[in-house]
Amino acid sequence: MVSINYSAREVCCKIVYYGPGLSGKTTNLQYVHSKVPQNTRGKLISLATEADRTLYFDFLPLNIGSINGLTAKFQLYTVPGQVYYNATRKLVLRGVDGVVFVADSQRDKMDDNLESLSNLEDNLAEYGYDVNTLPIVIQYNKRDLPGVMTVDELNARLNPRGYPTFEASATIGNGVFDTLKLIIKLVLDKAKRSSAPKSRPAAVVEAQAAPPAPAPEPTPYPSATPPQAPAAAAPPSGQPTAQPEPSSLSRQPAASQPQVSPPSPSASPVGQSVPPASQSPAAPAAEAPAYRPYPGSNQRVQTVAPEQQPAPAQAAAGPQPQTNNETPPQMAPSARARDEGKKRGFFKRLFGIK
Repeated sequence: MVSINYSAREVCCKIVYYGPGLSGKTTNLQYVHSKVPQNTRGKLISLATEADRTLYFDFLPLNIGSINGLTAKFQLYTVPGQVYYNATRKLVLRGVDGVVFVADSQRDKMDDNLESLSNLEDNLAEYGYDVNTLPIVIQYNKRDLPGVMTVDELNARLNPRGYPTFEASATIGNGVFDTLKLIIKLVLDKAKRSSAPKSRPAAVVEAQAAPPAPAPEPTPYPSATPPQAPAAAAPPSGQPTAQPEPSSLSRQPAASQPQVSPPSPSASPVGQSVPPASQSPAAPAAEAPAYRPYPGSNQRVQTVAPEQQPAPAQAAAGPQPQTNNETPPQMAPSARARDEGKKRGFFKRLFGIK
């Protein structure tokens, strides 16, 4: 997946050149490294054997400039073409954003091309990639050699899915940059589609665009007091007044109806009943504070008879201090003092101190 660093304003993509051994994968990277400006490329790292065969991978970082305000950096990798390096192939494919499959156009190399293409699809499936959506470009290399297969023959055998193809000759540079530019374009287009906000269903959009329905008016609650019936019009003078028909409640015998006596004129109105001053209870007199000895003493609380109460002048002056002729209680020695005494006596006897 394309890595976007918003803090550094960078977008980093990984492109892997895949194909059989000696098909021209490393030659593509060497030509790109030799032609791009020095300030836009990094060092080409190649782990190869003495026979110039890729042992692990080739790596070439490229900086192609700014795209939509982000610095676009591409990392170009190659995989080893030997069959027994499949674990390394799979490791290099991790996190790939685009693949360039470099096929050898010679007729005797068709079996190697088919084996490598099938291995590519299997390794991508193990990582969860879909070969129908992953950007893949097929490069038919070595077109400058005599006796190579035609493009139609190569497409019939190697391109049943209809991937974009290019004819190339990596040693002289034909088709090298065309292949690189197309795979970069496909990778960036996919990154834009994946980062674009997804469209919402039309029903949701219409529901949000519709104005909100007006709130229903609140229904007034019924009044606590029943509505009063309109007063009957007074009859004209000289006509007898129609007496209302007694209801079923008023038809009860007089004995069953309670008799309510009228209030006496002396009764006070509701909420203002105040007992007379003669019937109000007297306020309790302030009691003199009783003297309480501290806990552990032998003193006893002495009650004072009513006739021996102090005079009002003495009560206003406050409680008088009482003299106590009794000796205060003696506190028992603490356990620590007893232990210290025992220790001193123990050391005297031990060392013979008199």
